[in-house]
Amino acid sequence: MSLWADFQNNTGRLIHKPKHYLPIYERHLARFVNQTVTLFEIGCGHGGSVAMWKRFLGPNARIVGIDIREECSAFEEDQVFIRIGSQADTRFLGKLVSEFGQPDIVIDDGSHQMSHIRATFDFLYPKTNQRGVYIVEDLNFAYNPNLGGGYREPRSFIEYSKELIDRLHARYTEEVAEDEFTRTTLSMHVYDSMIIFERGRHDTTVHQHRGRQPSK
Repeated sequence: MSLWADFQNNTGRLIHKPKHYLPIYERHLARFVNQTVTLFEIGCGHGGSVAMWKRFLGPNARIVGIDIREECSAFEEDQVFIRIGSQADTRFLGKLVSEFGQPDIVIDDGSHQMSHIRATFDFLYPKTNQRGVYIVEDLNFAYNPNLGGGYREPRSFIEYSKELIDRLHARYTEEVAEDEFTRTTLSMHVYDSMIIFERGRHDTTVHQHRGRQPSK
């Protein structure tokens, strides 16, 4: 069943997602279906999405829901684990990685505070599986001054992502230092209100040639 069909037919706990997110999820997460996989979802909402990820990813998945609200503990069930703490608390996040291992998928649907998104990304992205996917949702809030955002606001995760684009291409310029992000990121995908980072180690760009060179 597609995520859209699952969403349409959901009669369990409430799922709140913009509908254009669902095919994007499938595009980037389909390869994890029925694999041994660990997903961290930051922000449990009403509990429907952790159950949705369990159904989508299949019987070998572990879903770890992260929230500051104690009442979210009620969302635990087989394959679904809930941990209570702040996404901006790196000691708390470190304990999660120690308990569950490297996440294969991280979905940040948490506080939407720019400083929290950045703190979580800077800590968890390097600890995400080297072939994993990191998703930051609801970046329409990156333009909200009340959340530390705004148009061209340096603290906005949108502006930080523009810097990350340069770091992804650092090997082509002396103006940007090549770093671990450069070496461990295959791609960045920008959608309406969502940015997805796909990890994968590569050291150099190798140009190859096949076939005969045209005669002059």
